[in-house]
Amino acid sequence: MKVLIVEDEAIAAEKLELMLKEIDPGIKVVAKTASVKESINWLLVHHPDLIFLDIQLSDGISFSIFEQVNVNTPVIFTTAYDQYSIKAFELNSIAYLLKPIRKSDLIESLNKFRKIRSAFAIDFESLMLQMQGREEVYKKRFLVQIGNTINKIETVNIAYFFILEKGVYLRTFSGKTYPLETSLDKLEQMLDPARFFRINRKYIVNMDSIMQMTSYSRSRVKLKLEPEADDPYDTIVSVERSPDFKKWLNS
Repeated sequence: MKVLIVEDEAIAAEKLELMLKEIDPGIKVVAKTASVKESINWLLVHHPDLIFLDIQLSDGISFSIFEQVNVNTPVIFTTAYDQYSIKAFELNSIAYLLKPIRKSDLIESLNKFRKIRSAFAIDFESLMLQMQGREEVYKKRFLVQIGNTINKIETVNIAYFFILEKGVYLRTFSGKTYPLETSLDKLEQMLDPARFFRINRKYIVNMDSIMQMTSYSRSRVKLKLEPEADDPYDTIVSVERSPDFKKWLNS
């Protein structure tokens, strides 16, 4: 079994690795990462069988890793959080280990993992809301990869998202275009609705990208975006969305 340990305290990570090897010599710790950034870069390339995840890392809450990487790997939390926070994890059917980790608890969690590994379904968005006082959390940035190059694109710098042929792309205000491995339906859930609006089946636009609006047939609105869309007729607000679009502009 291949295991990733995400832990920003080196001594704690080494101790956990030793305990795992004592319990089951077949467990192989393939990596130990110490930050959100390092974990994202590693998970973009590798796929472990199980992740031990510390909640609070040096550069932020570890749940944010899963905003940037699509990971289906089961997770066992390692946490120093109080009993109230742990109760929230229990309600989400997540295994956890309270620090300092006891060997007996580690064995129990591994046994639980083996029994129900196929049933793990972690709602990281809900956990982020719980950790941040249930405030809405919207995506702050996207990681996009072209070849071996990984680019970090801040959401505030994105003018719009669009479908071209069968792919989904984002375009920045500076005019650069990058591919995304997601759908516009999923993007709608990630983006701040005060800033972004889906005008039709092909485009989600940032309010600041709208340079001009003109009336079009059947009560629709034709948008001129900056930077310009490849096809200006793709940026016509659909009949169904036009009433909500006008409310969004006037909110």
